[in-house]
Amino acid sequence: MTTTPVAGPDRQTVFDAVKRLVARESRLSIDPQAIPDDEALDGQLLRITSVGLLGMLIRLEDELSVTLPDDIFVGRVMHTVADLATVVTAATRTTGER
Repeated sequence: MTTTPVAGPDRQTVFDAVKRLVARESRLSIDPQAIPDDEALDGQLLRITSVGLLGMLIRLEDELSVTLPDDIFVGRVMHTVADLATVVTAATRTTGER
């Protein structure tokens, strides 16, 4: 099966949504834009668990009006906010809007 690239949310929209959700998931009361792109998902500032990550993906689908593929993690390693946002951006380019 071939996937056709489609226009999804732009990169900045995805980064903004990811930062809002990682701040909320980590129960932080800081401006999400203050979170560096290279901040570790499970480090001193952010505390994202595997279950939390799954919940965030569901919320990202709703917030961005996209459907993320079930195999979004296959062959990918996500350690930072930028890693997660880049994977979501790439996935929205091939799966399209709902």
